[in-house]
Amino acid sequence: MTALIPAEAILIDLDGTLIDTAPDLAGATNRMLGFFGMAKVTETEVRRWIGNGVPRLVKRALTGKMDGEPEAGLFARGYSQFMAFYAEDLCLKSRPYPGVVETLEWLREEEFTLGCVTNKAADFTLPLLEQLGLRDLFASVVSGDTTPRKKPSPEPLLYAAAKMGVSPSSCILVGDSEIDIRAAHSARMPVICVTYGYNRGEDLNALNPAVTVDSFKQIRQLVIHRGVISTNGRATE
Repeated sequence: MTALIPAEAILIDLDGTLIDTAPDLAGATNRMLGFFGMAKVTETEVRRWIGNGVPRLVKRALTGKMDGEPEAGLFARGYSQFMAFYAEDLCLKSRPYPGVVETLEWLREEEFTLGCVTNKAADFTLPLLEQLGLRDLFASVVSGDTTPRKKPSPEPLLYAAAKMGVSPSSCILVGDSEIDIRAAHSARMPVICVTYGYNRGEDLNALNPAVTVDSFKQIRQLVIHRGVISTNGRATE
């Protein structure tokens, strides 16, 4: 049995952790490919390509290769088209993963401070959270363009902690990928990894997270607020 992890604040990744955004990312990808007269790809392929940012997703879609590099002009036009298409259809099919909403609400009731830390651009992050009714659950939202460097740099995590008025040592990160684990380790934060996200089949346990979970709602069994656990299961100062 994994020991309970004490914290005041919980920082949470967005794509692949809180929300399954792959269907709409796949939609924008195929609209971009159609713009160039290229064959559509499956959502399964797009799920495998997600995780290293939109530029890399566009390059993978244009070349069909994980490390492909399209001609510069084609990439520039493809990236521009993708961004426009995704902005139009940001939340057609994207939905929180099972257990996310009720777990976030429980964490708030237990007096955890919640932050969302993502590499997604703010122009997409904030409207997505708003449209899904999640924005007000977070004391801070740090997007991919909020700080000069994105995850796996620890900078977004440290910035979020400062904005929420808590020390980094009192935070936990919840994420779905190697990028999240590396960022948390650099920030000296425990990291809980979900196995259902966009990790391209990587063995996350080999990267030494504090723990991995198969469902977001399992987080309730793993964290306590800093202080003393009361007899009714609530943490008190």
